[in-house]
Amino acid sequence: MDTDYELVVESCLLAGRLMMESGAETYRAEDTMDRMAISQELTQSQSFVTPTGIIFSGNKNLPTRLVRINARTTDLGKIASVNNVSRKLAFRDITIEEAYSELKQIEDEHKTYPFWIQIVAAAIASGAFLLLFSGKLIDVPTALLAGGIGYAIADRLEIRTRVKFFAEFFAAFVVTVIATISVATGLGSEIDTIIIGSVMPLVPGLLITNAVRDLMAGSFVSGLSKGAEAFLTAFAIGAGVALVLSL
Repeated sequence: MDTDYELVVESCLLAGRLMMESGAETYRAEDTMDRMAISQELTQSQSFVTPTGIIFSGNKNLPTRLVRINARTTDLGKIASVNNVSRKLAFRDITIEEAYSELKQIEDEHKTYPFWIQIVAAAIASGAFLLLFSGKLIDVPTALLAGGIGYAIADRLEIRTRVKFFAEFFAAFVVTVIATISVATGLGSEIDTIIIGSVMPLVPGLLITNAVRDLMAGSFVSGLSKGAEAFLTAFAIGAGVALVLSL
């Protein structure tokens, strides 16, 4: 089998996997892979991308390759970097060897912010959302605390348990407990706005957007699966809040 062909296929699969793991839309990953393949004279390439796996064939006379996607997060910077490599390859500014090297470098880089910064950002976002929903200034400290703790719990539990829905459920449960205690002790005034603002960092906004975009683009398998994941995540958040309020 041609070594150059193997390198092209490996590069396309790597680019597609990096994009899907970083939260890209299905059509964007497929388009990127196809453009990279066409730039290397693989005009009969075919790609089929789902949230959990990618099937790619560069030529109907050679074996089809499959790669599994095990983790999904949100990293728009990594998506932009992969797009940049694809664009340079399409314009023949770099060779396929250089493109593969750059993609491996993107894969190995860890550009995400430190965990404590993510917690602070989630806390600030919670306070901002509380004000956006016409909350009172007296409730901002509680929203900051609940939002930061809820985000930290969701992130750590997902890493430990590998079950996103349980992590979201327990995080929403803790957020509601904090809000309830705050109002009961007089530190907070409106439990509803505190809870709403604090759970906003947990809401799967990008997932919902990508699900709608994939459905509009005709990627029904990916659109429905992402929509189902978003629904279950939202249900887990709602269930965590409802459990506390019903006690």
